Amino acid sequence: MEDEVIDRTDPEEEGYGLDNRTVAAIRLAVAAGDRARLGELLEPLHPADIADLLEQVDSGHRREILLLGSGFFDGEVLSELDESLREEVIAFLPREVLSEAVRELESDDVVDLLEDLDEPQQAVILNALEDADRLAVEQALTYPEYSAGRLMQRKVVRAPEHWTVGETIDHLRAQKDALPDQFYHVIVVDPGIRPVGYVTLGKLLASRRSVRLSELYEESFRPIPATQEESEVAYAFNQYHLISAPVVDDAGRLVGIITIDDAMAVLDEEHEEDILRLAGVGDGSLSDRVIETCRQRVPWLLVNLGTAIVASLVIAQFEAAIAQVVALAVLMPVVASMGGNAGTQSLTVAVRALATKDLTGSNVWRVVRRELAVGAINGLLFALLMGIVGVLWFGSGTLALVIAAAMIINLGVAALAGILVPVMLDRCGVDPALASGTFVTTVTDVVGFFAFLGLASMVLL
Repeated sequence: MEDEVIDRTDPEEEGYGLDNRTVAAIRLAVAAGDRARLGELLEPLHPADIADLLEQVDSGHRREILLLGSGFFDGEVLSELDESLREEVIAFLPREVLSEAVRELESDDVVDLLEDLDEPQQAVILNALEDADRLAVEQALTYPEYSAGRLMQRKVVRAPEHWTVGETIDHLRAQKDALPDQFYHVIVVDPGIRPVGYVTLGKLLASRRSVRLSELYEESFRPIPATQEESEVAYAFNQYHLISAPVVDDAGRLVGIITIDDAMAVLDEEHEEDILRLAGVGDGSLSDRVIETCRQRVPWLLVNLGTAIVASLVIAQFEAAIAQVVALAVLMPVVASMGGNAGTQSLTVAVRALATKDLTGSNVWRVVRRELAVGAINGLLFALLMGIVGVLWFGSGTLALVIAAAMIINLGVAALAGILVPVMLDRCGVDPALASGTFVTTVTDVVGFFAFLGLASMVLL
């Protein structure tokens, strides 16, 4: 097997994830058809590591691993697997193995799994579930995509508001087989099954049996509407340091619960999506096929080509000046490049601040003034530096003044564009991470070339 596998371990530290020796041993076991040896190697691995293994090999070897080691396949592997590979892996797995794996998953993980599959494979997954679990998943799928209703777990540990600590603990012990694998709060509800508070397990176990649950409520209690966008849910968890939160329907009744692991997964996806969109590379998955990767990148390369042509048209207006003063052709990329980098710095700060809601209408002009001041100071600093370079390189004080002035103008404009462009796109309902980079680059290129060549034409010719 010739697949390149990334070694993410440091030999001087205790490593996490896969190491080359384990991967090499798995390859040998698969090549020899040694099911027992493969099982020994896979059994101690975390589901996330098995998912990484499947992502790092090609389709043929992935199929061999799944068929030979299917008896050791855990349902959590499907949850950890890159979305672009789930359909392929599900197609390779024997039906009985898939059914057993899916039954091990919580309802929220099953919903997440189904969202990325075609209808035939969705039917396979649903048919593998117990009737009660299938009903819970189907109900969750009725909520809007990317909503709290899709994100929530249906199993909830709840107790009536009049119960005591002792009654609650006795109930939990009696229901131990029906409890979620992990939970952090007991949700307290009124007679209408509306959540009125929650109690942490720590407080529950540390309190006397006679204490009423209503005396132990946490201040962080914050019900979440089932139709709330999942990005807003992730923001609430991060902003208010939540561990779990009850989900309610339109009537305020308890329908599920969201835990911190699911909320942070959404937050990670949002950040990753922003980074990939800023670079115009689509999903950016290493598992995507060549054609799919090209399809994702070509549109943005076309947009960049268009903006480059616009910048070239500006240069063409000063063709005579460039022909007479060759030094202009040498120096003008410096002005545009510095402006582009300065714009990207401001843009990155703005997109992140918009995503975390730190940049709002109340402070936007303060941030604009700050970035303008930073752009002016950096412009003066690099104007001085390039002025010295211009004198030493070309022996022309006038040319040095021209590039210095152009540097000040472009870095100031870059700082403004880096903040204002994403803010305006956000207010127009356009994802600032998706389109800001192209606009900011165009502005800095056009302004940089126009300022430098325009000033040069007026002063030097």
